Amino acid sequence: MSATQTVPQGNDTAIQVQLYMSFELGDKSWKLTASDGRRGPSRFSVHAGDTAAVLDCVRRAKERCQLEPQAPVHSCYEAGRDGWWLHRWLSGQGIDNLVVDPASIEVNRRARRAKTDRLDGDKLLVMLRRHHAGERIWSVVHEPTPEQEDARRTHRELARLSQERTAHTNRIRSLLVLHNLRVPVIVGGRDWAAWWERHREQVPPVLRGEIERESARLALVRQQLKVLEAARRQELAEGKHPLVAQLARLRAIGPKGAWVLVKEVFGWRRFANRRELAGSLGLTPTPYDSGGSQIEQGISKAGNKRARTMLVELAWRWLQLQPDSLLTQWFNRRFAGGGKRMRRVGIVALARRLAIALWHYLEHGEIPAGASLKPAAA
Repeated sequence: MSATQTVPQGNDTAIQVQLYMSFELGDKSWKLTASDGRRGPSRFSVHAGDTAAVLDCVRRAKERCQLEPQAPVHSCYEAGRDGWWLHRWLSGQGIDNLVVDPASIEVNRRARRAKTDRLDGDKLLVMLRRHHAGERIWSVVHEPTPEQEDARRTHRELARLSQERTAHTNRIRSLLVLHNLRVPVIVGGRDWAAWWERHREQVPPVLRGEIERESARLALVRQQLKVLEAARRQELAEGKHPLVAQLARLRAIGPKGAWVLVKEVFGWRRFANRRELAGSLGLTPTPYDSGGSQIEQGISKAGNKRARTMLVELAWRWLQLQPDSLLTQWFNRRFAGGGKRMRRVGIVALARRLAIALWHYLEHGEIPAGASLKPAAA
């Protein structure tokens, strides 16, 4: 029996144990599953976002389990579209909450397994109790502060707008090819209006209207991109982001790449060692060694995708612009003489080493061995 439990002396005696609760968050409704570990779970359904109903469910679950009103409550939910507001609200109510990486939750390996919100809620509840019993069974997502979370919006919106710009441009080019019109200028660029004015009569009227509406949406996206990029440049010029400026001093790393790495990883996460850093980026190996089969399955890709993608891009630039660094020399010895596949494998390994080197550079000011800085601005 737990040290926090007391043996009941009568029917009305409360038992000093803890309440465990899991959330299954949906778009329209939430499923709550609660138990103290001694009775079967209590299940509740509330409208999504109804915080008053959540508190009422906690009260009702405590009454059913004969817990005191001030009994501790532990809860958990999977990281998803609701983000961090619920976690912060629960913490403000004195509830000890965990946000769990969905990919780390163990599942039945049968080809066909039953999956319902009720079963998922029960599974989360069991794993939550095991977690508080000391087992290491899942990955808990680290919480950023509201300011750190908000700071990630700029580059994420820029990336989304860049994808929209490409989509609009490709759509316009594809529509024009239907009539053998191939655009020699940048669609939506400086010379686009003049080119379109010369060729618009060669396109049927309905298609012409579609292209012009697509061009209007492209113009809006391009304008929003300019506004966001100008705002980011202004903030950097005013020195509001010292870590970004420090990282961008290294040759081969520009302001955009430095911004993504700082806002996604280095600006708010703290790592005990290089393995934690590589794990947060999904750059750790995943070997398969069972019986007589030994296979390397590649990196886990379980971490921050945006930062991992940026590091791989920067690794290629590092080879070009930092030829004297020890990292580049290591890559050339190990992988440069191999084929394309070996170089692709090597560039991921270089990205992992580069991430560790940049971490040491930002934490301790240690410039990567053999690397050079950009000349100071006049």
